[in-house]
This record gives sequence, structure tokens and C-alpha cells, in this order.
Amino acid sequence: MNSNLASPVRIAPVVTRSDLKAFIDLPWTIYRDDPDWVPPLKRDVRSAFDPSKHPFHKHSEAQAFLAYRGNEVVGRICAIRNRNHEEFHDESTGFFGWFETIDDRAVSDALLKTVREWLKARGLTTMRGPTSFSTNETSGIFVEGTDGPPVLMMAYNPPYYTTLLEGFGMKKAKDLFAWFIDANPPGEYLLRAEKLLNRRYDITVRTMDMSKFDDELATVRRLYNAAWDRNWGFVPMTDPEIDHMAAELKHIVDPNFAYFVEDAEGEAFAFALALPDFNYVLKKLNGKLGPLGIAKALIFARRIKVMRVMILGLLPEWRGKGIDALLYARFLREGMKRGVIGGECSWILEDNEKMNAALERMGARLYRRYRLYEMST
Repeated sequence: MNSNLASPVRIAPVVTRSDLKAFIDLPWTIYRDDPDWVPPLKRDVRSAFDPSKHPFHKHSEAQAFLAYRGNEVVGRICAIRNRNHEEFHDESTGFFGWFETIDDRAVSDALLKTVREWLKARGLTTMRGPTSFSTNETSGIFVEGTDGPPVLMMAYNPPYYTTLLEGFGMKKAKDLFAWFIDANPPGEYLLRAEKLLNRRYDITVRTMDMSKFDDELATVRRLYNAAWDRNWGFVPMTDPEIDHMAAELKHIVDPNFAYFVEDAEGEAFAFALALPDFNYVLKKLNGKLGPLGIAKALIFARRIKVMRVMILGLLPEWRGKGIDALLYARFLREGMKRGVIGGECSWILEDNEKMNAALERMGARLYRRYRLYEMST
């Protein structure tokens, strides 16, 4: 980027369509020489900031900003007030997200200072991030681990972002773990656990019935908001938010990797979902999905060899019984049938000791670490 480093940094809110276009296009400059970056679909980012399309805007508030040196866009950020988070956690925490910048402290400081002041003006006493509106979407920055492209809906950034955030005075709020497990036959531990659990609890694991998608989604909604309610940073998803995410992901859901666990009475108490790492396809599309892009997507989707286990939750009374092991065994078995070489299990809170220990016992390796930062306003 040929920025005039002598010119001052100017921050301006995103107001017009051309502002939003500049906001969406900036990452193509930041990552132009980075072979591991995965371009998002531009239409999806545009939709996220359209109050008529993304349900977040029905209950909360967001304001995007651009950083300029002269007439050149050199950074972007979004200030986020998530009223559902404030109410659910009874805390005055605001967020920043969609953070991208050149490697320049003056630019990043100006962006973060703008959000900090925006949040403080609304009575929020803590600034946390980055998140894309909420922790139910892409969260954190990549701080440590195996190189390579991120998997679906996981963060990616230049290594200097850590230096910029910490240089502004932000401190670690929480680390998020990503584990990788190779698609080998389930070990003896998993096989024994599976047989024991089926016999002891009279439970059934079934796949999602895509012909009854709306009914299945209602069950997912019930389980999701009940199973994660005690997690740090969790925010219940509204019905429109779950519907919105389902509509975005439905076309890549393989029912062979979407499981409900039911008790003897047929009542579902757990849900697990693994998605093919569609980032492999997005990398080929370069942000566009026209007729040619759709044709490319259909071709490259058949070559995906990695999954992401992105949801695995149980109602509280069923935790600690080994149900997670049963579900991971099923993922491994089904993955091997379909030529999958492995899967990322993410993200897991660093202090979720039971889940992290269970993954380690199953042969998974902790291969990437992400981080949320915070500071007072």
C-alpha cells in the first residue's frame, strides 16, 4: 500500500453505498500477497450491514468506520452495541469487529479510539473484540498455531494485529482453542464408550431429516440456547438470527454430519453439527458468486477433505456422561466413509477443561489459538 505516512489519519463513518463498498473491498488490499487468506463473499458482507436482511439490527446497533490517509482507505472497524448481551450477562460491555488495518499504529489507534468513544458515549464501560456482531459468528484473532488457511467461519489476520491491539492497551479477555483430529478409525476408548452409553442410557443417535427442516430447526433452536447458556460470552440467538444462519448454511449441511441424540422417550437432548470446510471453495471464488462462481463451487465442493465440528452441545443434565465421545466417534466413522482426512473442532473456551480434556483423550491436537481482547472505555 502506497500510503502517505506523513498525512494524518482521518476516521469517517460508513454512510453511503460507496463507503460500504470501500469497507468491503479493503481486505483485498490488506491480504493481496497472502496465499492463506480466504476472501469472503462480498454479497454476504453487504447483507450483514443491511438492516433489512441481518436480524442483529432488529435488537442492537452497529456503526462501521473507515480510516483514511489522504484519499486512501487504510483501515476499517465496526462499533457494536449488542443489547442482548448486555441484558443476558447484566454487564455494560460493547464490542468492536470487522477490524482490518495496515501495519500502522497511528491507523489502528485511531480506529480503536473511535470505537472506544462511541461505546463510552452509550454508557458501556468495557470494549471487547473482535467479533462479527456476536460470539455466535466469527470471533477473535488468530494469535498462535499451525499456518495455513482458516476453516469455515474462523478468523484470520496478519500476525501484527496482536501487536497493534496490545499496543493500544488491550488485554487478553479469553483464548479460544481449535483442535484438529485426523480421520482414523475410532479408537478402542471411543468404541467402548459408544457401546456402554447405548446400553446404559437407552439412547438413539439419528441424523437430521432435511425433508422436515423447519421442525428440525425448531429443535436445534431449543437445544442451542439451553446447552450453551452458561458459557462465557454466550448470547442466546433470537429466532430470526437462527433462521438467518440456517438459511446461509443450509446449502452445505450434509445430514450425515448433523446429529440429534434422543432419550428413551424420543426427546432430543443433544445436537452436533460438522460442516464441510467450504473455505476451500470460497478461496477459488474471490468474493464473487455469479453463474460462473456457482459452477466453480459445485466442482470444488466435491474436493473438500476437511470438516469443521462447529456445534456440539448437550442439555446440562446429560453432561459428563461421555455423550460427546459417542458423537465424535460417529463423525470419525462417517468422515472416513466419505474420504474426509480430518476435522477441526472449534472453537472451545480455554477454560472448558472437560471438553478440552475429552478432545485430547480422543487423539485431537491443539493446533490453533484465537483471542478476544478487552479494555475499559
